[in-house]
Formats: sequence, structure tokens, C-alpha cells
Amino acid sequence: MDLRINCAPQGFDAKRDLPAGFREFLLPLHEEFTPRQQQLVRKRATRLAAAHHGIRPNHLPVSTATSDWQIQLPAWCCDQRNQMTGPADDAELCVKMLNSGAPGMMLDLEDSLANTWENLQRGIANTLQALRGELAYDDTKRQQTISIKPSPTVLWVRARGLHLNQAGVLENHQEWLSASLFDVARIAYEIQPAALKHPLAFYIPKSESAEEALWWRDLFQAVAKAKNLPHDFIKCMALVEAHPLAYEMEEFVFNLKDHILGLNLGRWDYMASLIHFNLHDAKWVLPDRNTIPHDVAFFQRLRELLVEICHRHGLLAIGGMTALYPSRTDAELNERALQVLAIDKKNEADCGMDGAWTGHPDQNEIAIAQFPFPNQINQRHPDTPRYTDLRPAPVGIGKRTVAGTRAAIRTVIRYRHGVLNGKGASLLDGYMEDLATDRIYRLMIAQRILHTDAVPVFDAEGKAVKHTPEQVSEWFDEELHRLIRELPKTTDETTLEKFVQARRISEQMMARQEFDPQ
Repeated sequence: MDLRINCAPQGFDAKRDLPAGFREFLLPLHEEFTPRQQQLVRKRATRLAAAHHGIRPNHLPVSTATSDWQIQLPAWCCDQRNQMTGPADDAELCVKMLNSGAPGMMLDLEDSLANTWENLQRGIANTLQALRGELAYDDTKRQQTISIKPSPTVLWVRARGLHLNQAGVLENHQEWLSASLFDVARIAYEIQPAALKHPLAFYIPKSESAEEALWWRDLFQAVAKAKNLPHDFIKCMALVEAHPLAYEMEEFVFNLKDHILGLNLGRWDYMASLIHFNLHDAKWVLPDRNTIPHDVAFFQRLRELLVEICHRHGLLAIGGMTALYPSRTDAELNERALQVLAIDKKNEADCGMDGAWTGHPDQNEIAIAQFPFPNQINQRHPDTPRYTDLRPAPVGIGKRTVAGTRAAIRTVIRYRHGVLNGKGASLLDGYMEDLATDRIYRLMIAQRILHTDAVPVFDAEGKAVKHTPEQVSEWFDEELHRLIRELPKTTDETTLEKFVQARRISEQMMARQEFDPQ
């Protein structure tokens, strides 16, 4: 099973099961953009292999992209002090977020949505309804239908990344097309500009180079042309989630300057990518994830550079997600989560960022309060080194413990179990875990195995414990059995079998070095 490929079900008929005329709209776009997408994905693999042989990403030379140019930020996008995010296939959560008062809301078709055809179709349907202001859900407790309230909230749609493929929708069901292309085309085809409060706005995920921005630029313009819209009608923000892109941010936004309104530091995916590109360097064996401070140097330098590049050119700089979630049933956890949120977002605001990401309506008010209204675009830090070292080794931070390894194992099993049940994100032990944090944990375990002779990991008594594949596999068994023991005695066999399957898939992905987002 290649988790990067979403496939329409057996018996699917594009003429019958997709909107009338969409197939004819899609095919010429597919012929132009899927071959380019496949080539870009191959270039990613080449670049990663080069990094593992010592040729790691670096800044590009001075160019037109690094000169003084500006975009004009539209009025509807000036305030993005908090952008709520959630899986687009969950109508109830999306309505609650849209009604939270947040300046922005991202409907997610990617990381927090398990990549299955059913989830994708439900997510696209919800997205189209939200864009029309018609999304609603049935509240069984109150026995009423809850709809979106009128508000100035900016709607963003995160399409799937370039690394993902869509199968089963063309005549040759084995033929792939770009998942990014399918999502953008599918949504743009059905929107009516007059029904939108602002231009159609996408979030671009998982980019790895400035060259990839040209693919998105050309796609947006080709779709606009096919819809008889202005070439710059589609707007976007982009996530900085891959280590190579951190070195090419300015060139990336330059290539998208007719469309892009800001960059967002997707720090959990970025951490995973940072580990992946430095996997063979023992200096990069990270401590337990939840002992890494939010202002660690490899994040802080990137924050400062991202802010300076964005503000220099008139774009918004948005901060990342805080993983610890509030709780309406655990007062102690709730207080701690909101305190962590306030500290984290204040740090981002102090760096000059214009807003943040959150995933729970209770976080909105605190997040917004940390940022000056409406943004900080006029705040500049010209003394920020433009060609700074974005790989400062994580020396003297956090702890590397066996308990941390076990927690990572436990999390990847539980996360993958959620995926097998159709959930792309799961709240586990107070932390919202999605594909990004799953990648981090699998990579951290792999690091500890690869460098076990050079980098000690300690047990509760302070004794260094070797992380051999056999030892880690034994811990997988033990954590699986512990999870099963903690389940209610009435748990059915199907659930138990899925936990066993989740354990097997997680360890296999790690053993096979499958660390790309999937």
C-alpha cells in the first residue's frame, strides 16, 4: 500500500461521479501539469540523496528575487492574527472554527485528513459549501442545525502537496494525476466568483524549492484562464515545511508574487524534514520532542529570517501550531495548555510575526491577543543576517530518554490506528498529533537506532540503553500490549486487529526508511 496515492473506488465513473464537464476541464490541465509534478518529485529524491552524501541545502546567489520588490496586500487579508485549522471532512469542527471569531480558517484536505477517497470527497463537498457560506451540521444534543454565521473570516483551502498522487479518476484507472492539481481544479471548477467574499485562496503545503513555486503559479493562472477569470484571481499562502525551502524562501515568493500573500512556518513538518536531511549526522540526534523548547535556535533563526523576507516584500508572516491542546474536562491540562499557547504566540509576535495557527476554538482569543492589530508588516529587522546558518546543531537542549523513545512508539501506533479508522489527526495525551508529528517520532526513533553507538539515550536510572532494531522492536511489542491492556474489556476484535496492524505498519515504515510525508 503506497500511502502517497489516493485511489477512487472500484466502479468509479468520472462522467457519472464527478460534476458534469469537470473531466473535460481537468484533462488538459493534467496533460500539462502532471508530468511537471512527477519531474519535481524526482528532483526532491535526488536532493535528499545528495544531502545524505554531505551536499546539504544552502542559500541561492543574489538575484532579481532578492531585490526590492513589493506586493500589495489586499484589505480582506490584512488581519490574520489567528488562522484556525481543521480537517475539511469534519463539518462540525469546521463550522465551530468558522464561528469562533478567528480572522482566518483553513479547511484542510491534507495532513489532518486521512488520504482516502471517501474523506477527500466529503472534505471537498464541505469546502465548497463553506465557500458559499452554506456549511452546517446537525447538533444532536441541542436538536438543531448549526450553520456558519456571517463574519469577515478569510477562508483558505489547503490542497494536497506535490508529493501526493491521485489515481482512479481517468479512463486508465492505473494512471496517476497530481493530487494538488486535482484538488485545485475540482474546487475552482465549481466556485462562482460572485458568491465568494474574497478571491479563492489556497494554502500550498510541503514545497521543497523555489522552482516548485513556478508550478503552482502556472497552475493558478491556467485554471483562471479556463474559468475566464483574471490571471491573478487565485491567491495563496505557503507553508515552509521542508528544510531545503528555508534556504529559498525569497525566491519562492518572488516566483509567486502575483498570487502569494504570506508564508507560514509549519514547524512540525519542518522539524521532520530537518531530521530527514540530517539523518546521517550524529550531531542532529534530537532530544525527546516535548523537551525541545519553542525558541530553539534552528526554529528561531528561521522565524526571524522568514519575518524579514516577508515584511521586506509586503507579505504576512504566520507562526506555527502549538501541539498541546486545551481540555474542557481537565482543568489542570486546560490551564497548562493555554499558558503554553500564550508564551509560544508571544514569542512569535516578538519575532515580528503577524499571526499564528491554532486548532481549537478555545485557543482563538488568547492567540489573537498576543499580536498587534492588524499586523506587523511595517516592523523590520534589517540587521537579520540574510544568509544565516539555518542548521545550528541542537546542543545542550532537552533530554534523550528511553521513556521518550517509548512515548514516540506509543504515539505512532496510536496515530496510525487513527488513520486506519479514517482520522488524519488524533488528540493523544493532550497533544494534537497528525502526519507531521508522526513523521517526527518515526525519524527520531530511526536516528537513535542509526547513531546508538555515538549518542547515548538514558533510562530512568541514568543508564545508557542501546537502541538496536531488535530492542526497538521489543519496545513496539510492549507498547502495543500496553495499549491493548488499557482498552475496555468490551473492545471488539476489529479494533484490536487494527492496533496490531498499526504497530506493524509504523515499524515497517521506519525500517524501510519511508519518511517522506504520506
